[in-house]
Amino acid sequence: MFPIHRPRRLRTNSQLRRMVRETVLTTSDLIYPLFAVPGEGIAKEVKSMPGVYQLSVNKIVEEAKAVYDLGIPAIILFGIPADKDVDATGAWHDCGIVQKAATAVKEAVPDLIVIADTCLCEYTSHGHCGYLEVGDLMGRVLNDPTLELLKKTAVSQAKAGADIIAPSGMMDGFVQAIRQGLDEAGFQDTPILSYAAKYASAYYGPFRDAAESTPQFGDRRTYQMDPGNAREAIKEVELDIAEGADMLMVKPALAYMDIIWRVKEASNLPVAAYNVSGEYSMIKAAALNDWIDEKRVVLETLTGFKRAGADLILTYHAKDAARWLSE
Repeated sequence: MFPIHRPRRLRTNSQLRRMVRETVLTTSDLIYPLFAVPGEGIAKEVKSMPGVYQLSVNKIVEEAKAVYDLGIPAIILFGIPADKDVDATGAWHDCGIVQKAATAVKEAVPDLIVIADTCLCEYTSHGHCGYLEVGDLMGRVLNDPTLELLKKTAVSQAKAGADIIAPSGMMDGFVQAIRQGLDEAGFQDTPILSYAAKYASAYYGPFRDAAESTPQFGDRRTYQMDPGNAREAIKEVELDIAEGADMLMVKPALAYMDIIWRVKEASNLPVAAYNVSGEYSMIKAAALNDWIDEKRVVLETLTGFKRAGADLILTYHAKDAARWLSE
């Protein structure tokens, strides 16, 4: 029997396809990560992440202006301090590198949203996300003492001008501790974007080059999630919501689209997906070898995150994507 139903009718031309498109990616969905380092006039490319740089504060400001001009609404700041210690002093000190960068960006581009990554691994001498027992060579972070460091860090970042606090250390109770600290310091209106479901992933490799945060020993599997677990992600999300999270993040994104979907279905809060360094570097490497069409692959990948349920996408592709979306 000749087919009655012809789905191809709605694919006839580009205008018709655009009219019936179910998922639309826009620059408003994008957040651009930036890495701040001490010094002046520094723009050091990360070897494993072509097109991504460690930037001094003055260069961060230049980049922030470019990001804003492209219509991207937000950046997220990571910091590489001049010195590291067991107390992660560079994370919470008023003159910390993220604090300096946040203040400078808000003065130069006040309408750009500045998100501060609130973690300690870049700032500790051992590369783990908090306090360790003396002599510990496994990297088993002491949960409750670390909460006090995270609280201090979040408050100092908010004082410096950060619009959103994004804790990423996966400590139990970290959202509640940070919410309490922010409220007590007068930052009741500062939202928390929680890395609610952050997995112990091999996809983070290039980021550790960029943030200089590779653990000196052990790994992070005692606090980041096992890649095989999905129900546990919902448990983590529910706990963070109960503790006062305003937005939720799934990290990584590419191998975890099912988790993005589950989190979106389980919550009414905005959901962010972090398109992490390894995902970025694989695409860049393939593109540089002319194995793929970079523009099409990037936009397809980002659209996939949004189709899975992401409201926001943290991605190193943000500037390129914004330019391509405006064409």
